[in-house]
Amino acid sequence: MTANSVNANGTPDFDSRSVARVATDKPADYGRRLVSHMSRKIDGEWNGADSTGHLVFNREGTVAGIVDLACEEGALVLTLSASAQELPRLEEVAGRHLARFGYEDGLAVSWKRQDGSDGTTQGPLTKEDLDRLRTEYEDRAAREGASDAAEDFPDLRA
Repeated sequence: MTANSVNANGTPDFDSRSVARVATDKPADYGRRLVSHMSRKIDGEWNGADSTGHLVFNREGTVAGIVDLACEEGALVLTLSASAQELPRLEEVAGRHLARFGYEDGLAVSWKRQDGSDGTTQGPLTKEDLDRLRTEYEDRAAREGASDAAEDFPDLRA
């Protein structure tokens, strides 16, 4: 990741931006859940009073991107700032988690880049998609010796 510069708050100023407006009747619930889940591995914060939050993709120690979350009537808005190189990967990561949490509501996350071009799309997911993703996560966890793969699927407890 290479940011153009660092702003007064000490966070990178990224050269690319992408926005997803995710239609839902429960934007604050999904925003809170996304931040709560992802902040186990990256920095994140949710402000319930004003239904806003952010995620800082800093898992490897360097900030690769930042997602700001805000609620509108009937939508959760995600604004991702990252380098052009990291933008598609981080769209996929944030979008995949949100689509997974909202599979019962058919959530679809479609990103629109600052230049007006389409970004990536995640969801809506089916039960079969979730089963496949769970198997992939469990396989990865077994290879990496991680024990938290099942926690990545809190909606599918047996």
